[in-house]
Amino acid sequence: MNSSFQGANTSVKVYRHLLKEVRKHVGKEECKAHFTDFIKKEFRKNINFEESRNLKLASDYTFYLNSIHHHKDLLLSYNIAVDRADEMKKILGKSAASVGLKLPDAYQP
Repeated sequence: MNSSFQGANTSVKVYRHLLKEVRKHVGKEECKAHFTDFIKKEFRKNINFEESRNLKLASDYTFYLNSIHHHKDLLLSYNIAVDRADEMKKILGKSAASVGLKLPDAYQP
């Protein structure tokens, strides 16, 4: 396999993973579109992106985003002083959705 093709394939993978994680953790809203716009512009600007150290930086930033949010989830799961009712509703809703059910809305007096 040609090394330039292999490098291009790697840069495409890093690009896709980075965009996916930014959309997942930062958000997809219109006011946050400048994050994804910047990433797209940088990858398009550097045609030989796989040869630069920016590819490693992009890969590390993807890992960093995942780590921050995993750490946040762990902190919330271990903190018993925080009201976790909303988080439990999310977890129960996801569990119910995985088997095709939907939880009813709770009555609020």
